[in-house]
Amino acid sequence: MHWKEEGYIAPPARFIGQANAADPDIFQRFAEERFPECFKEYADLLDWDAYWHTTLDTSDPPFWKWFVGGRLNACHNCVDRHLATQRNKAALIWVPEPESEATLAITYQELHKRVNEFAALLRDFCELKAGDRVTFHLPMVPELPVSMLACARLGVIHSEVFGGFSGTACGDRIADSGSRVLVTMDGYFRNGELADHKVKADEAVDAAAKLGADVDKVLVWRRRPGAYASQSPMVDGRDFFVDDLLQTYRGKQVEPVSMPADAPLFLMYTSGTTARPKGCQHSTGGYLAYVTGTSKYYQDIHPDDTYWCMADIGWITGHSYIVYGPLALGTTSVIYEGVPTYPDPGRPWRIAERLGVNIFHTAPTAIRLLRKLGPDEPRKYGYRFKHMTTVGEPIEPDVWRWYHDVVGKGEAVVVDTWWQTETGGFLGSTLPALQPMKPGSCGPGVLGVYPVIYDEDRNVVEAGSGNAGNICIRNPWPGIFQTIWGQPERFVDLYYRKYCADPDSKDWHDWPYLAGDGAMLADDGYFRILGRVDDVINVAGHRLGTKELESAAITVEEVAEAAAVPVLDELRGRAVEMYISLKPGITGGDDIRGKVIAAIETQIGKIARPQNVWIVSDMPKTRSGKIMRRVIASISNFADVGDTTTLSNPEIVDDIRHQVQSEKLARGEAPRPLTPEEEAEIKAFGRTE
Repeated sequence: MHWKEEGYIAPPARFIGQANAADPDIFQRFAEERFPECFKEYADLLDWDAYWHTTLDTSDPPFWKWFVGGRLNACHNCVDRHLATQRNKAALIWVPEPESEATLAITYQELHKRVNEFAALLRDFCELKAGDRVTFHLPMVPELPVSMLACARLGVIHSEVFGGFSGTACGDRIADSGSRVLVTMDGYFRNGELADHKVKADEAVDAAAKLGADVDKVLVWRRRPGAYASQSPMVDGRDFFVDDLLQTYRGKQVEPVSMPADAPLFLMYTSGTTARPKGCQHSTGGYLAYVTGTSKYYQDIHPDDTYWCMADIGWITGHSYIVYGPLALGTTSVIYEGVPTYPDPGRPWRIAERLGVNIFHTAPTAIRLLRKLGPDEPRKYGYRFKHMTTVGEPIEPDVWRWYHDVVGKGEAVVVDTWWQTETGGFLGSTLPALQPMKPGSCGPGVLGVYPVIYDEDRNVVEAGSGNAGNICIRNPWPGIFQTIWGQPERFVDLYYRKYCADPDSKDWHDWPYLAGDGAMLADDGYFRILGRVDDVINVAGHRLGTKELESAAITVEEVAEAAAVPVLDELRGRAVEMYISLKPGITGGDDIRGKVIAAIETQIGKIARPQNVWIVSDMPKTRSGKIMRRVIASISNFADVGDTTTLSNPEIVDDIRHQVQSEKLARGEAPRPLTPEEEAEIKAFGRTE
């Protein structure tokens, strides 16, 4: 692989002078010879009810246990402990999408009150106790962190489903987690419209019931007091308005339940290479310590900062770096309900100026969109960022430069982070005051994390070799998820089996973590992430499993086979294209395409809507009957299809190429020339089969 190595950009002196991590000695404190005890520094940022006796328990690899014997409560650490010194400071500032609505500031004292009341409701009305699961299907409203923290206070495991996902997708996750309670909202604003969200709750309950899971109670928060935003009727005996129920629990206090450090805190579902989502189970002590430590050192969060992560709490970024990390540090965290370009692309910068935001955190997709629609908008506003993060997918160097020069006004450091749902927090990043920025590279491994790149035979791909491979982490770290909920064998198979040196070993050195991303390592120790090496398509930072997409498509009666592939997209990074073949004797066009799109939107959500649905006479297949997705992915991206002589039907390739590429050219959809990294990604697609 070849790419242009960008030059270094040093952090401003003003930033270095105030940074939490400005002493180079920190690298020695987290050196490998001090592992795992180095992470005591993160854990000591928290209040513990009982101190741990073992920092890292490796007795049952790869099911690592951190801070064993320790006890704590996550809600206490995010709320209660700040009351003595900053009860009247804003913990959360919620910005509704309609600019005519007032911004809501929730102090730590008010947050404490709201969390206690809802915790009392969950405990007494829903009869929930530590270890039970609750599913949330909530948008970006303050009721979401309130609900999360109420569960954490009780030791109840929460599972938030991204609000943009369909009711069916929510129901699948309810059934997988064994939740008996669903917490949702009647509606929320999106692009200026009040969306009916409660209707998805009915779909979710029905979908869960088909999988044998019964939901006892549906708790409905109301977006506007005294008004119901949904056309879906409330089901008597099942559905309850939270604001009505809370009248009974006004002023109630609930003592935080002291939980073992290795007790599960939450489940976060992510896509995999099968249709069944993976419920990533995150711990209480290890996870909270890790997101608190990385928030302090890599986000450079101080208690007096106003911090805005413009992500959705429905994804791991929002859990770690909107709720748990920032609140554990006692800072002010901004939550925005809507889309960043409504009513115009100046909206984020107006919010930042008005609220005095000085740390900003968003994804490359949002950056690309804001650059396209309002390239000069940031210059119109008087905000000043000291620090900016990018997260969710690799960011192109030219987009990075606009982010740094225009959004950051050349005054802010940029932290380009690489990590995953499974990892809990950052894995690759520059430490902003001590390591220079380099566009196109996330940087080295973060403190206490030791990455390596392996080839397929577990040989190390050396720095500066120009070769790509599988990026792995050689050691456990506190933020790593504990297992896949209910699927421990799958956990081992997906993340550890490939490079495990000795399945009988209890030495962590023999159990490197396989991230599933391709990467290269430059001479300077900075990594460049090349994207997924499995059949997961990263659309605007949202991971969509091909099997989920294909399973939805073949629910359409006329469809015989379906294949999902990624296509380059200027704004979203990658988009989905579906190829379908029809059952014998079936003909159709736009009507069937419409059914496929509707099925995907219904079962997964609008985020998964395919850019194109191609109806083909047959799929390119191996002699064993497997669809060669790399071939059709190459066709969609105008790339070389490679060797097709091993196909059972090589003649079909030219037919599909002519059909798809001629129609794309007629629409003006021909992509720009692919970079070598993009060509490699397309050629690798489908290798997991």
